[in-house]
Amino acid sequence: MNDVTTLTRDGDIAIVTLNSPPVNALSAKVREGLFEGFKQAIADDQAKAIVLICEGRTFIAGADITEFGQAPKGPGLHEVQQMIEDAPKPVVAAIHGTALGGGLEVALVCHYRVAVPSAKMGLPEVNLGLLPGAGGTQRLPRVTGVEKALEMMTSGRHASAKEAKESGLADEIVEEGKLLDGAVAFARKAVAENWPLVKIRERDDKVAEARGKPEVFEAFRKSVARKTRGFLAPEYNIQCIEAAVNLPFDEGMKVEAKLFRELVTGSQSAAQRHVFFAERQVAKIPDVPKETPLIDIKSVGIIGAGTMGGGIAMNFANAGIPVTIIEQSQDRLDAGLGVVRKNYENSAKKGRFSMDEVEKRMGLLQGSTSLEDLADKDLVIEAIFENMDVKKDVFGKLDKIVKQGAILATNTSALDIDEIATATSRPEAVIGLHFFSPANVMKLLEIVRADKTSKEVIATSMALSKKIGKIGVLVGVCPGFVGNRLLAQRQREANKLILEGAMPWDVDRVLFGFGLPMGPFAMSDLAGLDLGWNKETSKGETLRDLLCERDRRGQKTGAGFYDYDENRTPSPSKEVEELIRQYAEERQFQQRDISDQEILERCLYPMVNEGAKILEEGKAIRTSDIDIVWIMGYGWPRYEGGPMWWGENVVGLDKVLAKMKEWDAADTSGTGVFKPSALLEKAVADKVSLQKALEG
Repeated sequence: MNDVTTLTRDGDIAIVTLNSPPVNALSAKVREGLFEGFKQAIADDQAKAIVLICEGRTFIAGADITEFGQAPKGPGLHEVQQMIEDAPKPVVAAIHGTALGGGLEVALVCHYRVAVPSAKMGLPEVNLGLLPGAGGTQRLPRVTGVEKALEMMTSGRHASAKEAKESGLADEIVEEGKLLDGAVAFARKAVAENWPLVKIRERDDKVAEARGKPEVFEAFRKSVARKTRGFLAPEYNIQCIEAAVNLPFDEGMKVEAKLFRELVTGSQSAAQRHVFFAERQVAKIPDVPKETPLIDIKSVGIIGAGTMGGGIAMNFANAGIPVTIIEQSQDRLDAGLGVVRKNYENSAKKGRFSMDEVEKRMGLLQGSTSLEDLADKDLVIEAIFENMDVKKDVFGKLDKIVKQGAILATNTSALDIDEIATATSRPEAVIGLHFFSPANVMKLLEIVRADKTSKEVIATSMALSKKIGKIGVLVGVCPGFVGNRLLAQRQREANKLILEGAMPWDVDRVLFGFGLPMGPFAMSDLAGLDLGWNKETSKGETLRDLLCERDRRGQKTGAGFYDYDENRTPSPSKEVEELIRQYAEERQFQQRDISDQEILERCLYPMVNEGAKILEEGKAIRTSDIDIVWIMGYGWPRYEGGPMWWGENVVGLDKVLAKMKEWDAADTSGTGVFKPSALLEKAVADKVSLQKALEG
C-alpha cells in the first residue's frame, strides 16, 4: 500500500480509506493504493466485509485528466475494478461529495452503495467529449434502467442521493456526518443476513425492458438532436447503451472500449479537454497576485433599465446582492422593472424556482430616477447606449456622487475605456464589465482592464464574475475588445463573399454546419437590420440601406436577408438574390462560384490571424482566453475548441498563414485587412504554438 490509502478494521469490517487531495482522482498512485488495499482486505480472514470510503470533501470525483495520452503506470482501473467486484465478501462504497466518472464506475463494481443526503453521482464524461470507459455504459443502465441512463450519460447531469436511492443506484441513505458509522452498520447487516454479493454486470431485468424496442432509442435521439448537434460523444454513449441492452456484458464492454478509443484519440475530445482546462486557467492573472485584497461588494447601482441594464441587474439579484437601477424617467424605469418581473415569472412557470423566490429577487431591486441614490454603492455599472460623449458625462457626474473606493464600470462593447476614465478623478477605479445579451443568460463577462485600472478592482471584478455565475475573461482596451474584434473579421468577409458570388444562405449554411448557432445573415435578421439605421438620412449606399428601404428589416417585418413565414421560418429570397447581384454589378464586383471551403476559410481564418494580433498587442493573456470568449459569448462549438485552438490544432497555423499571405498579396483595397500577424509568422517559422511564440 502507499501513502494515499490506509487499511483499518472495525471489528470484522475492513475499511479501505482513500486520501488523495483535492478530489481523490484516479491517478496511478490512487489505483495502486486501491489495488493493494483491497488485496490485503480480501486476504484478511478476520474481515467479513469491506467498506471503501474517502477522506476530504468528496468520494472519487473522476479520472486524473492530466494522465490522458500518457503511457499507463501501475494497475489499470479495470484491474482494480475486477478485484473489487470479484471479492468473496461484501464490498460497500460509502459516498459523500461526488462520485463522478471513474469514481462512480468504481462504486458500481462494489456490491452495495450507501450515501449521505448531500452526495451526487454521475457520469459526466460526455462533457469532455468522451464516454465512461470503465464499464459505466454497461452497468448504469442495468441499475437505473435505459431511459435514465440515456439522459444522465448524454447530459453529464449529476443525480442527487435521493434520486440515486429511488433508481437503485444507492442502496441506502445514511445520516449526514455519520457516513462511516452508517456504512459499517450496513456492511455488518449484510454479513449477518448473508446478503448476496450483487454483481451489476450479471443483472438483466432493467435492460431487458428495452430489448427489441429500437423506438426507445430513436425517440431519445430525436429529443436531444438539437442540443447535441455536431457532438460525437452523445451518440457514442447512446450506442454503448444499445450494446448493454442487446449484447452480453463482455461483448458490450468491447463496444465501449472501441468507441472510447475513437473518442479519446479524436480531435473533439482533445478540444473539449482544452476548454475544460481553459475555463480554469482564465481566472489566473499573472500580474494580479492571489492575495490581492478585494473590495467588498454589498450593493450595486446600474444606470439604464433597458434590455442590458435589466439583464445585468438580474445577475446580482440572483446572487442575493441588492441593486438600485437608475433611469431618466419613471415610465422607462417601470417598463424595465416590468420586463425583469416577467422574466422571473416565466422562469417560475417553467418550475425553475417558486413564486416566493420571484418576490424575493424582485425585493432586491430598487428603482430611482436620481443618480444621487448611487452615492453609497460599492459598484456602479453604466449600461446606456454607445455614445462616448454621453458616457463621459455620466462618469463625470458619478465621480462627484459615488463614494471613494467604489468601482465605476461601463458595459460598453467597443468604446475606449481609457477615454471614459479621463472623465473622473479616479481612473484606477474604472473598468469595463462587458456583459453579453441576454445578460441574465449568457455566461461570458469580458472584464476590460484600462491602463490605470487598479489590481484591487481587477481582482474584485474577476471574483465577482464567479459569484454571479459568469466566466470572467480579462482583456485589454482596443476597438471591439476581444470578442467583437474577432467578430468584425468574420462579418467583413461574409459581407464581401455575398458580393463576390455566394448568397447569404450559402454563408449561413456553411457556418451553421461548422457548428455555430447561426450564420451572420440569419443573426442580422434576428437582431434587426435597422439597428442604427435612419429612414430620413438613408442614402441607399449599403446593401443594408437598400433592404431597410424596402422594409426588409429582419424577422420583425417578415423579411430581411430571408423571407419569413408566420412562424418566422426562413427561406431564401429571390428578391434579395436579385438585389445583391444588381448591387454587386453596379460596384463592379466579379460574381463567381464560391465553394463551401472558401466560405469557411474566408470567414474563420482572419479571426485566427486577428486573435494572434490581439495576443501580440497584449490585449489578451492567453490563446485559451480568446477561445473562452468565443465559446461562452458567441457559440463557437466546444468540440472545435475555440478559434485559436481550431486554427492551431485542426487547420494548422502554417495553412492559416499561407492563406493570409495569399489573400494579402491579392488585396487591392489598401486596407491591409489580411496582413499576417507577426506572432503567427513567428510561431510558424519556429514551429511552435502561438502561446509558446508569445512567451518567448
